[in-house]
Amino acid sequence: MRTVKIVADSSANLTELKTVAFDAAPMKIITTQREFVDDRNLNLDEMLGFFKSYKGRSQSSCPNPEDWLTTFGDAEDVFCIAITSGLSGSYNAACIAKQMYEAEHPGRRVFVIDSLSAGPELTLLAEKLEELICAGTSFEEICAYMPEYQKQTGLLFMLESLHNFAANGRVSPAVARIAGVLGIRIVGRASDAGTLEPTDKCRSEMKSLNTILKYLKDAGLKTGKVILAHSLNENAANILKNLIEKDLPGVVVKICKNLGLCSFYAEKGGLLVGYEKC
Repeated sequence: MRTVKIVADSSANLTELKTVAFDAAPMKIITTQREFVDDRNLNLDEMLGFFKSYKGRSQSSCPNPEDWLTTFGDAEDVFCIAITSGLSGSYNAACIAKQMYEAEHPGRRVFVIDSLSAGPELTLLAEKLEELICAGTSFEEICAYMPEYQKQTGLLFMLESLHNFAANGRVSPAVARIAGVLGIRIVGRASDAGTLEPTDKCRSEMKSLNTILKYLKDAGLKTGKVILAHSLNENAANILKNLIEKDLPGVVVKICKNLGLCSFYAEKGGLLVGYEKC
């Protein structure tokens, strides 16, 4: 029996899985005053408290190949999920780690997935891998199936602030200035190319949540899973959960917190929505 492991970078908001070995390669949030490592030891409340008053420059840093190699451990089969290559070098670093690992350990195999997304959509990918592994699906079959499964998942978001996205060049300063003015929230999605695409400017949180619900309906959601990952906004997550369960009773909804990297970008009040389109 070959040993199997699932790994992801810390944008997946995961620290463990129920039945399959798991590890996360930490992202870093870097400022002129402090550096935060997005691992199990991160004090999230302390980090968010720091950013309430910090006005200087900040940026995120992806895992390097050595970080990824550490997560692989000594597993014979590794399934590796990286934040979208459209926003980070994490995927490229994971591919380098795969080459190094397989060269050093002939017979071992690493399958690297460019999630083209972040946060709860990566969680969905990890949970699907776990399901397939537990069902006894072969390595080759999983590698063939996962790209098709990815086509059936998506990511939506609601953000009160785009300050950190703009500071890192992820969105234009003009778009960022709109968020938070007169209570405006930005609703958007992860594009097919793996970039973040603002789609709506909503003047209230409730309108934002109803806009997300409409997008979920338009995607054909009927019996799939939805993961709501919030940044200090459990109330909005619960409201959206109730809306989804009322209008789409066959959908299973789970709420979780954004960890370090996703909290940094989603900022206070942000909500990330990973979903299956089935």
